Amino acid sequence: MLHIPILRKGRPYRSLTLARTQHYRTRQPYVEISQANPGLVRRDLLGAEETWRILQGFRVEELVAMSKRAAEYYLRETLPLGDGWQTPDEYVLAISATTGLPHVMVRRNMMKIHGVMAEIGSVLSGLTRGMDMRVLDDGHGDAGGHAVSFYPRGYNLGAVLPNNSPGVHSLWIPAIAMKVPLVLKPGSAEPWSPYRVIQAYIKAGCPPEVFGYYPTDHGGAATILQSCGRCMLFGDVGAVKSWKNDPRIELHGPGYSKVLLGEDAIDGFERHLDVIIQSISENSGRSCINASGVWVPRRGREVAEALAERMAKIQPKPADDPEARIAPFADPRVAERISAMIDDALYEPGVEDVTAKYRPSGRLARFEDSTYLLPTILHCESPSHGLANREFLFPFASVVECPEAEMVEAIGPTLVATAITANESLRSRLLASPHVGRLNLGPIPTMKIGWDQPHEGNLFEHLYARRAFQQAADLVATH
Repeated sequence: MLHIPILRKGRPYRSLTLARTQHYRTRQPYVEISQANPGLVRRDLLGAEETWRILQGFRVEELVAMSKRAAEYYLRETLPLGDGWQTPDEYVLAISATTGLPHVMVRRNMMKIHGVMAEIGSVLSGLTRGMDMRVLDDGHGDAGGHAVSFYPRGYNLGAVLPNNSPGVHSLWIPAIAMKVPLVLKPGSAEPWSPYRVIQAYIKAGCPPEVFGYYPTDHGGAATILQSCGRCMLFGDVGAVKSWKNDPRIELHGPGYSKVLLGEDAIDGFERHLDVIIQSISENSGRSCINASGVWVPRRGREVAEALAERMAKIQPKPADDPEARIAPFADPRVAERISAMIDDALYEPGVEDVTAKYRPSGRLARFEDSTYLLPTILHCESPSHGLANREFLFPFASVVECPEAEMVEAIGPTLVATAITANESLRSRLLASPHVGRLNLGPIPTMKIGWDQPHEGNLFEHLYARRAFQQAADLVATH
């Protein structure tokens, strides 16, 4: 059986405590993963400042060059995995085996990870608004004609990572180019990507000591969050809630991303169905930037009917089918709970599962010994319904009717909003909204991101703070 070790300062360590992750289809153990206990994690993090100083010995341009080399190693090379080696094709098979993602989706996520590593210069420019990164090398510099200096908010970045999709790992990768060591807690069903990214960086010349990889339980995850200078936490509402008042931790919970159609666009909504469907269904709906809501001022039932009729055609296919558009659930019980939760809420007035009449069977489906949730489009008559602003890990969206004048205030926290309207008043209110994290004006899928535009938080500002700084023109010895 495959084994994935702990990485203690980049060095493999086999633990006596092992966890096993099953193949999503056969339900047989597929990989055993060494587990780090909280005491081991705490002990390894005692020397955080010394580890941080290792990266200070490199200039940013050197780390950028390493990242570009690592991008190619990650995508194309055979890299270490425990006591053995893993080819790119084996990596694809492994992720598919434990997460259920079809191969074509894994490869798209690979390209996303490769992209952020290869385009790290553009990423840094976006995060720093074009600042010359030599400021981090020299301790101070010039930005827009002003003297600037930054100091680290912490000596490492701890990340408690999710299982839903490999592409999310692109969010923590830039830390290395910004001279901040990593302490990663991988998800039990997706331990592969963080391990492979680390191995690619080590092969590219990055010091192993700046990487910690700690598969662990909830206690170990809490230790990482408590002990690291800066952190990222990925999880559901319950997981992130207890850490919401800790400014050291950047929280990545549900995105509640949405497509909004204005009064001037609703009568031509058919022209925008492709954008809406892509926003809802790409990557099998597993991303926080997938749209879970379509907000319209009127004609909501017609929009829901059009979406439902087309999305009901998305059906399960074999994992290696290049046309696969939906993924099974690695744990069938999760799919069953989600479907039951939706069904229970449908008893409330003012909501309808419009896809039900277009599906050949129920929402919960079996295919090749695997469990799927088929695409689901609801029609909500008002924003007050409990399903008007919900998010699930499959292609699901509520079409919500809401007057345009009330829409911006009613949508609530929204990671990505695609606003299809030329109405300047609606656009201005969205631009002024503190609840919209990323705004697309025009028919741009919520899933489309740019390397120079961080889509959730700003990692540079999370890791560094600007200090007041001034320097005399001449430093003359007085004695």
